[in-house]
Amino acid sequence: MGAMGLGLVGSGVSCRRSSRLANQRRTSGNGGQGMSIYAIPVDLTNPGQVLACMGFLEASEALLGYTEARFDWQPATGTQFQLRTEISENPFTDVLAFLVDAKAIAIAPRDWLVPSKITEFTIADTFPALEADATSLPILLRDATGHSALLSHWADGGVDETFKLYAGNRSAQKIANDMLREITTLWNTRHDALLLDPLNVLCSMGGSFNFDPRGAWMGLDVGYSINDLKSVKELEQKVVASPVVELMAAWGLQNARPFELSLRQYRYAVWNDWLPPQLARPALSGQLPMARKRQYQFALDLSGKNKIVCYAIQENTP
Repeated sequence: MGAMGLGLVGSGVSCRRSSRLANQRRTSGNGGQGMSIYAIPVDLTNPGQVLACMGFLEASEALLGYTEARFDWQPATGTQFQLRTEISENPFTDVLAFLVDAKAIAIAPRDWLVPSKITEFTIADTFPALEADATSLPILLRDATGHSALLSHWADGGVDETFKLYAGNRSAQKIANDMLREITTLWNTRHDALLLDPLNVLCSMGGSFNFDPRGAWMGLDVGYSINDLKSVKELEQKVVASPVVELMAAWGLQNARPFELSLRQYRYAVWNDWLPPQLARPALSGQLPMARKRQYQFALDLSGKNKIVCYAIQENTP
């Protein structure tokens, strides 16, 4: 990704705007006349959470219209990620509502023999990779009203690093549908908490995209492998993470990447100025000159063939 210019990758998200209503409106008093600000807590040392914030910005722009975002690391209430929109809807609530009503549909190239295990798919005349792979087909997130969003960063043949972290027999479609199901469960059982703090409402999960370091585990870290305990039901352990982080980080990577420093070593940046998605994408990679920003470095660890996101360390001080 060091050769990727301003860190812009992929293709734009295809999505028609939603007309859902939401609440919790707070009007901005500093610029952005007629716009409203909404905030959620974020851990800036969690790369998955930062990528998920980028995903919320992309999703809000696609679903609701013009949106700007920034990170505020000095509020008395803690570090926040803020969205500013031109409408009186809460973009976080609207994006989550879209996910609750959506399902993941695989996208297959024309004239490709679709495996029988893929039951929900659509055919496309153009395809991002030279060859199709059943485990890494692009997907459409589509709700009952026909609103849809393309997610395909793991199949992007136009970049050196797709940032595909999962491996094995899991497919992007199955992982996405699993995350959608978990988000729906949290929406129904922990609704208020999910709306207030969507990146930090955790649940046990199996396979994921591996973006949330809270869901990662290494045998060296705990002294044993969780897989070793699966044969003893009483001792079986589950990892917990955020399905919102997992899915929204995938959305955030649709048009941007962290900057690759060396093998499995990356940098990302957060910014304090209001930026639309078009500027936030290069800002995320740290390649947009800005006076008020923070930069972080993180590594990808290995667990078998899977890559796992580690917590980041801040490079500079404010």
